[in-house]
Amino acid sequence: MDRFSFLNAANTAFFADLYDQYLISPDSVEPSWRSFFQGFDFANSGYGDGFESTATAQNAPAQPVSDYSGLPEKLQKEFKVFNLIEAYRTRGHLFTKTNPVRDRRIFKPSLALENFGLSDADLDTTFDAAKEVGLEPTTLRQIVDHLRMVYCQHIGIEYMYIRDPEVRKWIQNRLSVNHNQPDFSAEQKKNILSKLNEAVSFENFLHTKYVGQKRFSLEGGESLIPALDALVEAAAEKGVEHFVMGMAHRGRLNVLANTFGKSTSDIFSEFDGKDYDDDALFDGDVKYHLGLTADKITKSGKKINMNLAPNPSHLETVGAVIEGIARAKQDRNFPDDFSKVLPIALHGDAAVAGQGIVYEIVQMAKLDGYRTGGTIHMVINNQVGFTTNYLDARSSTYSTDIAKVTLSPVLHVNADDAEAVVHAVLFALDFRMQFGSDVFIDLLGYRKYGHNEGDEPRFTQPKLYKIIAKHKNPRDIYAEKLVAAGVIDANYVGGLEKEYKALLEENLEASRKKELTIITPFMQNEWEGFEQADSEEMLKKVNTAFSKDILTDVADVITNLPSDKKFINKIQKLINDRKSMFENDKLDWAMGELLAYGSLLTEGYDVRISGQDVERGTFSHRHAVVKVEDSEEEVVLLNMLKDQKGKFYIYNSLLSEYAVVGFDYGYALASPKTLTIWEAQFGDFSNGAQIMIDQYISAAEDKWNNQNGLVMLLPHGYEGQGAEHSSGRMERYLQLCANHNMYVADCTTPANFFHLLRRQMKTNFRKPLIVFTPKSLLRHPDVTSTVDELANGSFQEVLDDPIADPAKVKTLVFCTGKFYYDLVAERANLGREDVAFVRIEQLFPLPVEQMKEAIAKYKNADDYVWAQEEPRNMGAYGYMLMNFNEVKFRVASLKAYSAPAAGSYTRSKKRHAAAIAMVFDKNLFN
Repeated sequence: MDRFSFLNAANTAFFADLYDQYLISPDSVEPSWRSFFQGFDFANSGYGDGFESTATAQNAPAQPVSDYSGLPEKLQKEFKVFNLIEAYRTRGHLFTKTNPVRDRRIFKPSLALENFGLSDADLDTTFDAAKEVGLEPTTLRQIVDHLRMVYCQHIGIEYMYIRDPEVRKWIQNRLSVNHNQPDFSAEQKKNILSKLNEAVSFENFLHTKYVGQKRFSLEGGESLIPALDALVEAAAEKGVEHFVMGMAHRGRLNVLANTFGKSTSDIFSEFDGKDYDDDALFDGDVKYHLGLTADKITKSGKKINMNLAPNPSHLETVGAVIEGIARAKQDRNFPDDFSKVLPIALHGDAAVAGQGIVYEIVQMAKLDGYRTGGTIHMVINNQVGFTTNYLDARSSTYSTDIAKVTLSPVLHVNADDAEAVVHAVLFALDFRMQFGSDVFIDLLGYRKYGHNEGDEPRFTQPKLYKIIAKHKNPRDIYAEKLVAAGVIDANYVGGLEKEYKALLEENLEASRKKELTIITPFMQNEWEGFEQADSEEMLKKVNTAFSKDILTDVADVITNLPSDKKFINKIQKLINDRKSMFENDKLDWAMGELLAYGSLLTEGYDVRISGQDVERGTFSHRHAVVKVEDSEEEVVLLNMLKDQKGKFYIYNSLLSEYAVVGFDYGYALASPKTLTIWEAQFGDFSNGAQIMIDQYISAAEDKWNNQNGLVMLLPHGYEGQGAEHSSGRMERYLQLCANHNMYVADCTTPANFFHLLRRQMKTNFRKPLIVFTPKSLLRHPDVTSTVDELANGSFQEVLDDPIADPAKVKTLVFCTGKFYYDLVAERANLGREDVAFVRIEQLFPLPVEQMKEAIAKYKNADDYVWAQEEPRNMGAYGYMLMNFNEVKFRVASLKAYSAPAAGSYTRSKKRHAAAIAMVFDKNLFN
């Protein structure tokens, strides 16, 4: 862009106002402007047809001016000052004083006057352009001083990439107030100092009492604590009732103690490594991964529910979880005002730049199924990742450049300036509440010690750590400032420190009298009435029967399209076919699934489903959302039920697994009375969410005592579609199964799936449920159930052979899923009556007693087979060998392979046939 083309960049509102003034009274406008507007009115090329009215001009694209050298010199200078103003707005953040321990990198071009056709000789000239920054016409010197104060001190701000002029104008107006500088009362300053003292003293106390123990201290970023304190207080005043925060381990203990109010006595017990109560059904986790829920009363008497989600060492994983928690709270409590639940995501600088899940989460921010009304993102910027310098940790200028994806403003703040940090946080809160959008704060500090307190940081950053060793902490820096200003005296901080340390000593002494560590439950209010369950409890029968009359009412609604709307013929036929199914008492998989949802909705449970293409279903079977042909209006029949008590939510997700599974896990964590489902397009697409599966789904109850009822639907079955579209990687989930951590199922009938989904909500406990769902069975003529089986049945962990004669059976085959139907077809083809098939519908907890009953039934069997379509090193074979030794299995499967299936359809078909043949001929072995 030509640097003298001011209209490309400058806010046209100023020019429009001036032009309006000129139209009313030409003589009231400065002569050079009057000359410009006189020529402007007659210019039909280059300038357009003139300025529109003020209201329109603010939203209209500016017309470029390629050259104004022919204009009066005074007017030329005005344009150059405008360019200077725009440069500060756009690039001022590059020239701030935001780094407390390093010199800033040098960026070119600088903001020197000569780069804008101006010089020191112009400093005392008065310019009308001052109005653009909220000043009366004043000298260039004062304009520059104002710009430096707003954009180049301890707070730098990036926002000029935001396309909405209303948002940019709001930011500019906000920055003009107090020149973007803090303006706190003496009492507020003392409160900031008090919270800083807590942060500093807490770390010092741990450093002396627990020498060498990992704590991942906040030292170098202690100003986070007064910032969070101010944020909570201000948010409560603005009507926020729930505060949902996620963060990694850096500074977590300090935040737990000094923001969330966790008992330091409990923290000290965790440092001492005490055991938990003997009756506890969990093993716990390291202290700096734990979460907490607490109700806090603010200084003005407002109550705010505070949630800090537990987090594993996968640093940014929790970001997705807190968004799901926030959305669940919003859907349940404030569906019309999302602003009342505030998500706060704390990041590390290396993690926010390096972890791909952050991009996925940011891309969710405005999507219907995942938006949460804006998140405040705060980066605790240590300028190093473990031992990696920031120059090796990212290609972008800032770690926060991910913010530009959603055009979110970023404030870069010097962590040594506590008032600036608090000021920036309050700006961020106001922005979020005003626009319901994300905002980022880059808290630029340092890390006093190594990655953990046992590290030696001088191995890798010797120069930096010489500077850090001599650097005062933020509390002492701020105290000196307040003493110099006469706000406090020299003894004030000593008194604060003595009082707070005495409290810590008292709590330490109290903790040492306790024999056990106490883990405070997370979100205990949401989980009131739910109990923990072991494997024995998980195997107990649950009443999932449902009124046949109400089921008929549900079916009537979901098999009739609105008569006043037009749908494509295929949709009309599909819905009509469903009506015929119900009338003919022969329900397919989709009907069984939809009726399960409908039954739960009538009982007051909510249902949420998300994933890629779930509204229609990857295999075009669900059609929970149908579109009106002409308008693409969405029709959700499950939200039209008679006397419906629950809500049905279904959303096609963005093309993400990791963040979406994390989001839905968080949703289920905060809403145990919602059937929350994530469906993979194909089963092994869940590989992209493996961290969520390993760290949360399979282990969270054991680590953090958190139950969760998330359902994962993983399409699984070998239909010759290649390696990625065959296996849901059943073996990986079974390897993770232990004690009482989750259910794993592979249903083969619509009725069993119906009851499985209902069981998930009818128990008084919650476990993740992994379901290997079919693909070809969705329309298989033999895969049907009756209405009575839905209404009066229950979930069957084991399904016996419906036609085998026990007296004739010599070979008893155990199998799962689609393979059963392939084997039954081959038995019929061979005319064999000596083979029976027992389906294991639930793999974990393994229904051992029911399997034993099946074995006892077939008394003449002497050949016991485990049959699977997966290669021998995959599927459930290894799991069965470890967990069932009642009989010695002969395995019928493919040999071990590195890939789950062959790419060639012909080769796949041959291998599949070979596995089937082994079932019927014990002499065959692959």
